[in-house]
Amino acid sequence: MDRILKIVLPALPETLLMVAVASLFGLVFGLPLAILLYVSQKGSLKENQKLYSFLDGLINIFRSLPFIVLIFILTPLTLLIAKKRIGLGAAMVPLSISAIPFLARLIEGNLNDVDLGIIEAAQAMGADTKTIVTKVLLREALSPIIASLTMTIIALVGQSAIVGSIGGGGLGDVALRYGYQRNEVDILWAACLLIILIVQVVQVSGNILVKKLDKRNK
Repeated sequence: MDRILKIVLPALPETLLMVAVASLFGLVFGLPLAILLYVSQKGSLKENQKLYSFLDGLINIFRSLPFIVLIFILTPLTLLIAKKRIGLGAAMVPLSISAIPFLARLIEGNLNDVDLGIIEAAQAMGADTKTIVTKVLLREALSPIIASLTMTIIALVGQSAIVGSIGGGGLGDVALRYGYQRNEVDILWAACLLIILIVQVVQVSGNILVKKLDKRNK
């Protein structure tokens, strides 16, 4: 048991750090991207079909690539940013890039689900685009956006195991090196149980926050 704790537990903060950093980058860049998609689409607040088509196509390209393929494609960027191919810092680059289009597409759907009547009412009152987006659109979509962020974090937990399997550190690295390559089943199961625990905590926390923010429950 002591050996399991010494090997598995140090990998837990590595996984949490990878997921936290990637989630932060996903939100910081994915949210504005989703807003741009929403406002530039046909019939929206600032219709711009060329911009929308470009962003839409770019997101589709990145979302179409399997994550393991994306890791290798982004190797030059990873080397530029992290100065190395493997390790915790290197693992964060593809994770963050993967999170941005994934979350942007989800949030775009959340924004599109906002009642158009509310948007039209704000326009009738003379609100400009910035005010509508910040004071109306994002507030109305806050609960589903939290749900989308929760989904993204859970997806990143799974992807962190993949980058771990190619030298990125974390629980995935431990599961592969000790659990699979050395056939130490106890360590494999310990790593898997921690991954499951992380997912459960994120999902439950996300559900609680979504319910608190959902206006339909008020």
